[in-house]
Amino acid sequence: MILKDIIEKLNLKVYNEVNMDADVKSAYSSDLLSDVMGNAKSGQVWITMQTHKNVASIAALKDVPAIIIVRNGVPDDDMLEFAKDNDVAVLSSSEPTFMLCGKLYELIK
Repeated sequence: MILKDIIEKLNLKVYNEVNMDADVKSAYSSDLLSDVMGNAKSGQVWITMQTHKNVASIAALKDVPAIIIVRNGVPDDDMLEFAKDNDVAVLSSSEPTFMLCGKLYELIK
């Protein structure tokens, strides 16, 4: 599924408009950065509550096209700048992690 379709269907807030045509194959949900470094795959979106620059760094390293911050989290300015420079979309949802994961699964399956 294309990222811009996910954004529309899940009513996600967009903080930077990059990589909107990225093909999303699945998602990875974790707040532990080392877990994401070891297990996230290219083409997955990352669902997290983390909002700092290191999240964008790991997303870029793992070729993750987008980060979705749950519970209306607001990304730090450093995170946004790094994400934009590295073509990682930063998005936000009002949903808690469990609900967002379920809704995203239903869209992508």
